[in-house]
Amino acid sequence: MVRRFFERIAAPVRGLHQAAYLLAGLTLASQVLALLRDRTFAHTFGAGQTLDLYYVAFRVPDLVFALVSSLVSAHVLIPRIMGMDREATRRLLSESATFLFGLGGFICVVLAFFMPQFLALLYPNLIASPQQAGFVLLARILLLQPILLGLSGILGSVTQVHRRFMLFALSPILYNLGIILGTVVLYPRWGLPGIGIGVILGAIAYLAVNIPVVVGAGIVPSFRFPRFALMASVVRDSVPRSLALGMGSVTALALTAFASRIGTGAVSVFTFASNLEAVPLALIGSSYAVAAFPALSEASALERRDEFTRILSASARHIILWSVVALGLIVVLRAHLVRVILGTGAFDWNATRLTAALLAILAVGLVAQGLVLLFSRALYAVRQSWRPLFYQTLGGALTIFLAVVFLALPVQGFPVSLSAFLKVASVPGSAILLLALSAMLGQIFLALLSLLALRSVSPELARTLARPLLDGGVAALVGGVAAYATLAFEGDIAPLTTLMAVFTQGLIAGVVGLAASALALYIVENKEFLIVASALRRLVRPPGRRTNVLAPSAKDPIQP
Repeated sequence: MVRRFFERIAAPVRGLHQAAYLLAGLTLASQVLALLRDRTFAHTFGAGQTLDLYYVAFRVPDLVFALVSSLVSAHVLIPRIMGMDREATRRLLSESATFLFGLGGFICVVLAFFMPQFLALLYPNLIASPQQAGFVLLARILLLQPILLGLSGILGSVTQVHRRFMLFALSPILYNLGIILGTVVLYPRWGLPGIGIGVILGAIAYLAVNIPVVVGAGIVPSFRFPRFALMASVVRDSVPRSLALGMGSVTALALTAFASRIGTGAVSVFTFASNLEAVPLALIGSSYAVAAFPALSEASALERRDEFTRILSASARHIILWSVVALGLIVVLRAHLVRVILGTGAFDWNATRLTAALLAILAVGLVAQGLVLLFSRALYAVRQSWRPLFYQTLGGALTIFLAVVFLALPVQGFPVSLSAFLKVASVPGSAILLLALSAMLGQIFLALLSLLALRSVSPELARTLARPLLDGGVAALVGGVAAYATLAFEGDIAPLTTLMAVFTQGLIAGVVGLAASALALYIVENKEFLIVASALRRLVRPPGRRTNVLAPSAKDPIQP
């Protein structure tokens, strides 16, 4: 029985839409656990200094992962593995893992030694906390994470090439379980370092889920001294993406440093809002980007540019449509979402209002973020790796510049108007909204630059994206109005004095809004809406039945 269950979850998925919705379904489970994790944080710590310390402790390890571990990431390995024989693949994985472990381990040891100085430079307001010792130890423990996640990326490249998307999507579920374990069980015993240990346990599970696929393919990596020629080739192609991720981490680190100076709890509410916005981003943008990347790499390698454009356009249209629909509902239901997910224990009403306002601003950039995930993979697939770095640098620079400019504005000018518009003018720390606005504008700018970059590869791409944007806008407007009207009607029936009342009101309004959006898409005869129903039907078909969705136009290459 266990073996049949594993074979079921390890079965390959080849259709783009089936893979995307399978990933979305499992990603939803992961995000539910992530929201449970955040609810546990909110209940236990509230938007206070302890949680600020936990979140900022991740920033240096995140930067290490972006600059070091991503040098041999799946995005670079997947196009190489395509068509490789078994021995060549095993050699590539072995040398990549050895290189990562050696270089990354050395850098992490050095950073661990100087960690107090790094934290004092970045977060002078927080390093003076009474929890300073636990804060520094937590940051040191988390330096193990980039090594483990880097190794996961190497093995995960095989999982994605074999299209074992269900196993791939299980990784973040196990990762979040580890963090929840650390928070609930280990934190009461060991304080902040206990949460760090839970993070490491989750990262180990993240790595382990890829092992069965690698073992089954007969390409288990081993310690092998990396050859200069091979690793130079991998690193040369990886450097642009690594630096691009590094720029993203630098931007996040800068925004976090700014937030830590705004006041206690500012880092926490900004991170909470970012995590909430990450749920639709993961379900929509990330699912399509991950599902499309192997197909884009394959089409590019075989010089099937027409098919490449078809896959890229189909993925982008779905990302745009569903992200815009999600935006309409998020803006209307933002307060209900925050109150249901985070409004418990030490998380007070002011923190709820501020998080909801941040969520509304960040959600405006949802379409842009999803497209950036897809477009960057498309550029990597066609070996234009330096363009995402250049554009990421420009987008990050714009974000940081806008943050500096906005924070320097007179308090009684634009900042007050923005706070009043989002109904948080009376909430302390509302200046954090300016950082969210900077991040959102930077993402939109980055998406437009990436779209322009793809004109040389897919000249007709931009033209195909207008219709889903228009249809999505209509559906979002109709769904948002329907949800708002439902909230107004329900508000006259029962007071929102309990969690169940808030949840019920939000759920009913959300369902009505979704139904209204679906009706609008049906009336305008939106192509993507019709594809969704067809893809979901194919996904639940018995294993023996075949599907022709996005069937390869040429014989599949030999894979390890």
